[in-house]
Amino acid sequence: MLSRRTFLKNTGVCLAGGLGWATGLQNAMATAAEPAGLVIDTHQHLWDLEKLKLPWLSGAPEILKQTYHLKEYAKATAGLNVKAVYMEVYVDPALLVDEAEHVLGLCREGTATVAAVIGCRPESPEFSAYLKRFQDTPQVKGMRRILHEAETPAGFALKEPFVKSVRMLGERKLSFDLCLRPMELDDGVKLAELCPDTRMIVDHCGNADPKAFNSKLAGDEKPWHEVAPWKRGIEALAKKPNTICKISGAVARLPKGGDAGDLAPIVNHCLDTFGPDRVVFGSDWPVCLLGRPLAEWVSMLTEIVKGRSEADRKKLWSENAVRLYGLKV
Repeated sequence: MLSRRTFLKNTGVCLAGGLGWATGLQNAMATAAEPAGLVIDTHQHLWDLEKLKLPWLSGAPEILKQTYHLKEYAKATAGLNVKAVYMEVYVDPALLVDEAEHVLGLCREGTATVAAVIGCRPESPEFSAYLKRFQDTPQVKGMRRILHEAETPAGFALKEPFVKSVRMLGERKLSFDLCLRPMELDDGVKLAELCPDTRMIVDHCGNADPKAFNSKLAGDEKPWHEVAPWKRGIEALAKKPNTICKISGAVARLPKGGDAGDLAPIVNHCLDTFGPDRVVFGSDWPVCLLGRPLAEWVSMLTEIVKGRSEADRKKLWSENAVRLYGLKV
C-alpha cells in the first residue's frame, strides 16, 4: 500500500534534477491556455510552516518543504479569475483547530480563498465536539480525513464510529471528501451507501495514476494500481447519487515527458461516468508541482475538455462548484 510519504519519495525520484524545469514552467504563465471566465479551485492547499506542523513533509521533495501562502498562490494563478476552496493539509492532529481557525480568518478577510474543507478525525470520540465548534460557520463546507495512510488500512472508514461521524456531517449539510487508495474505492462506495444523506466528494479522480495507462511513463516504477479495477471503482461510486468527483490530483503523478494525452483517459472516464453536473475542478496546488505547475495543469485540462460543450466546460470550471458548495462569489 502506497502511503503519502512513499508516493512523495517516489515522485521525488522522478523530479531529481528537474526542479528548475518545474519552477520555470510555473513562471511561464503567458504560455498556458486559460479557461474563459470564473474558475473555482476546489482543492487549494496553503501552509505556513511557522504556524503549522505537517509531519508528512519530512519525507517530501524539497519543492514542498516551504511555506505556500496566498502570495505564492496569487503568482501561481496569475491571469486566471480564480476563487478557491481551501483543502486541509493533514496537519498534526493537535493542530486541527489551529489550522481551521487560520484559514477561516483568510476567508473572512475577503481573499481569493472563499471557503474551506477542514481536517477531522471521524474515528475520534472528540469528533462531535469538534463538529459542534464549526458546524454553524458558513465558510466551512465540509471535512476530510485522508484514508490512504498506513494508519488507515482498508475498511478503516467503515467502522461504526467513523460511519456515525460522517452521517453527522450530512445532518449538518456538510460534505466529506473521499481521499482513498485507487484499489480501495469500494470502501468509498460502501461509505456512501451507509451515509446516504452526506455528500461524498471523490478526490483526485480516485487517486488515479497516469503510469497505469501508459507503460512508457512508468519506467522501472510500478504503477500504483491497475486500470480495470480503478475504472470499476469510479463507475460504482458514480452510481451513488450522493457522490461527486473532483477532477484533480493525477497531474501530480505525471512523470516528466508526459502530456495532456496521458491524463485524458483518467479525466474523460471521470467526466463521462459522473456526468457534467457532478464534477468540479481542483488544482491540488502546491502538491501539483510534483508533476506540473498549476498553470500547466490548467492548460492540460483545457486541452482535454476543449471538445466538450461550452455549457459543460463552465460547469466543470465553476458553475457546479458554486452550486454544490453553496458559494457566494
